[in-house]
Amino acid sequence: MELTAKTLRHEDDNRALAAIPDQVEDVAAQVVDAAVKVHKTLGPGLLESVYEICLCHELAIRHIQFQRQLDLPIHYEGFRLESGLRIDILVEDCVIVELKTVEKLLPIHEAQLLTYLKLAKQRLGFLLNFNVPILKHGIRRLVL
Repeated sequence: MELTAKTLRHEDDNRALAAIPDQVEDVAAQVVDAAVKVHKTLGPGLLESVYEICLCHELAIRHIQFQRQLDLPIHYEGFRLESGLRIDILVEDCVIVELKTVEKLLPIHEAQLLTYLKLAKQRLGFLLNFNVPILKHGIRRLVL
């Protein structure tokens, strides 16, 4: 089975996923494709920062816009509060990518990405764990 953004969808998320615009799905597919290329080239076991630099390079050569290490303030009751939170990569202002190099993705990693999605008012994000033999086992897609 070929790994695409669509194969990463959860069966029970069909209602939420139906509302994701095709343009955003295209960006998601590009992110997954670029991440797979980086993982195939480098393999597992490196530092997160290495994968981040290489994924950003891969996005750049594909002419895909992104912002790296984006500060994410909290807007609360009319105040902008600096939180110290940083999105690893925001792709085309519509897909949040959070990189990991961990033994196993945990619920806290999902909570981190869900927090970023809510605070950034985005709907689609990926947790990418590069510390796996085959990247498709390290990809988690989350939709709000």
